[in-house]
Amino acid sequence: MKHIIRRDIAELTPFSPKLPKVALVNPVDPRLEYGWLASLPIAGAVFRLQSDRVEYVLSNPKFDDLALGFEREAGLDLGTLADRAFTMVDEGRETHFECWQSSDPVNKRELEISIARFGIDGSMILLSMVDRTAEATSRLNLRREMLSDSLTGFCNRTGFEEEVENRLESLLESGSAKGYAIILIDLARFSRVNESAGAMVGDELIITVARRLNSRIRSNEILCRLGGNEFALFVQMDDETTNVRHIAQRLTDAFLKPCQLSSLEIQVDCAAAAAIGRVGNDDPMDTLRHAQIALKKAKFTKSFELYTPGTVDTARRRFSMETDLRRALQMGELELHYQPLVDLDTGLLSGFEALARWQHADLGAISPVDFIPVAEESGLIVPLGRWALEEAAKTIALWDERLPGQQDFRISVNMSAVQIQRDDVVEAVSSALRGADIAGNRMTLELTESAFINDPDGAKRLLDNLKSLDTNLAMDDFGTGYSNLAYLQQLPIDVLKIDRSFVSEMMVNKDKRAIVRTVLSLARALGMKTTAEGIESSEISEVLRRLGCSVGQGYYFARPMTGDAAYAFLVADKSSTTI
Repeated sequence: MKHIIRRDIAELTPFSPKLPKVALVNPVDPRLEYGWLASLPIAGAVFRLQSDRVEYVLSNPKFDDLALGFEREAGLDLGTLADRAFTMVDEGRETHFECWQSSDPVNKRELEISIARFGIDGSMILLSMVDRTAEATSRLNLRREMLSDSLTGFCNRTGFEEEVENRLESLLESGSAKGYAIILIDLARFSRVNESAGAMVGDELIITVARRLNSRIRSNEILCRLGGNEFALFVQMDDETTNVRHIAQRLTDAFLKPCQLSSLEIQVDCAAAAAIGRVGNDDPMDTLRHAQIALKKAKFTKSFELYTPGTVDTARRRFSMETDLRRALQMGELELHYQPLVDLDTGLLSGFEALARWQHADLGAISPVDFIPVAEESGLIVPLGRWALEEAAKTIALWDERLPGQQDFRISVNMSAVQIQRDDVVEAVSSALRGADIAGNRMTLELTESAFINDPDGAKRLLDNLKSLDTNLAMDDFGTGYSNLAYLQQLPIDVLKIDRSFVSEMMVNKDKRAIVRTVLSLARALGMKTTAEGIESSEISEVLRRLGCSVGQGYYFARPMTGDAAYAFLVADKSSTTI
């Protein structure tokens, strides 16, 4: 074992206490031989290597202050450095470098230590030290900022992932919990707060929401702001009977009362979803991804959703469908089919409803029930909706050109509520009419009730602008939503379409028959025409006619057909009227 002599106490300070102390060897005044130490910009000391010990020779004041300070305040053991020096020599190295850190988690100290041999025989050692505590503190603060959300003080997504990983490792070692859950909370309509009241109010709302959520969590739970208006909670589950739904309810109950901000009172609505994982078996990031898949569904269902196995496969299929749909739009693989609309009084054709159809090269026909939701979720509903408007307008112009005389048939085109929110539909309709050079009254735009619910005033302005193009407006699937009937009379609606769910069962269900009768009476009172969907028998057609329904649509008259078949149907109808 080896020893080192410290100048300040003029005796040996052991690297290891097992060897006897030795006298200071100083044949030449070290201050003359190693005077360059004084001008060294860092803490440094010179030692001499003997066969069984390390002898102190000289140090500069920076070394005395730094080494003694770290030994006293941070627990640096100078004795261990002798072992480092001899290990370096034994391994044939000329230098040794290490970064020493204190064990105090609160007052973290960091020291950069370098040992280098010099001299003709390599028996001299220069020990230098640099205090890196400031840099270490800066790194620690920077890391803390990188892992934290500056607005709420919660961990951000990166910090959440790291904390969850650490927690799961601890749970796996202790065996104290078998499962865990990740619960997501998404604030509804948050973007509207930012747009209408400004970013500062939006930040104030996030801070208020964060405080309420924080008051609802337990000590062993991890709360995080994933970003924007989305929060996540990690919950360890002692057994499989833990009810995740109740935990989510505990969080959402924080918003039962409106949030009182400095200038506004805002009632917060949110979507909640969760996924469950098993400690040691499931990747927590997969669990988080599963929770986000469930959250997308929760936004539509307006209720809590728990991820179930198989949902990922569904999500993958939807993503694959999105990619294929984008390509289909670019390559022109979609086409419109047309289902006849028949005047119930005369039995004559009054027009068609245009319906998008997709014949996939590998999967065959894909139902609109499958690809329209994908288009709405991905934003492809905007180019899809514009394509449908343009194709329908071109079809009207083409058939007008091929038929003799002036025509009055109309083609109806569906407009999605998502399309209305994301696109300038007035410009889209106007562009389609101009491109085909047809009058607006040749086209009927069908909008669902959901397009009016969230912003009725904005919906009225939109409908007024569409009406200024001389188009006909129809409310599709009437009776399935939550429209305010008092407000309905203020909208420039021309046609109410009665949903097939009421029409198809009206002969066997008296409640649905009563609903149909009520809608027809309401339409007459408001001066609107009516179209009944889903007519599949002559009996239903006749009853609707007697009740005053204007137009019928359904398999009883004809199924949706290709453009050529629809044109032939139109020609045949025209011929029957001239006989």
